[in-house]
Amino acid sequence: MKVLLHTCCAPCLIYPWEEFKKEGHEVTSFFYNPNIQPYTEYEKRRGCLESFCEKNAIKLIEGSYDIDRWFQDVVFREGVRCSICYKMRLTEAAKVARKGKFDYFSTTLLVSPHQKHNLVRELGEAIGERYNIPFLYRDFRLGYKRSVTESRTLGMYRQQYCGCVYSERERYHPRRKRK
Repeated sequence: MKVLLHTCCAPCLIYPWEEFKKEGHEVTSFFYNPNIQPYTEYEKRRGCLESFCEKNAIKLIEGSYDIDRWFQDVVFREGVRCSICYKMRLTEAAKVARKGKFDYFSTTLLVSPHQKHNLVRELGEAIGERYNIPFLYRDFRLGYKRSVTESRTLGMYRQQYCGCVYSERERYHPRRKRK
């Protein structure tokens, strides 16, 4: 089976890629993350992913860095920004998967215990139904620690926040965390 795996970063790709490979799936990584700011951060994450994919013979598709669209969708809706962001990225993954004649699509967002796991799953399944491409759900949080350890061993760039300016603010200015 061919799986298009929306990939937020190389460290989060490690475990899902290994698991899907064990199951006999052919995995293509899809890097579409217009939420990542600033652009230098985006480039660090993209470069690390390209390197990992090249070393492991993983096909990589890069989506556009559509930051203007991301801001248009999120600004003044910061309280639900994660939902909007997940939906944007998963919708694009579903479209690419369908156009590329993949059997399934999934996401590495299911690795991190810091993401809103149930929301990612719900959106993925709904978007899959809408675009007639099945969302391949797995609870990859079981491999989070392994991904962290392996990425450190490999000397990978490890980001300190989810990607957007709001998560960066929350990471570095904890007194301003949203309630």
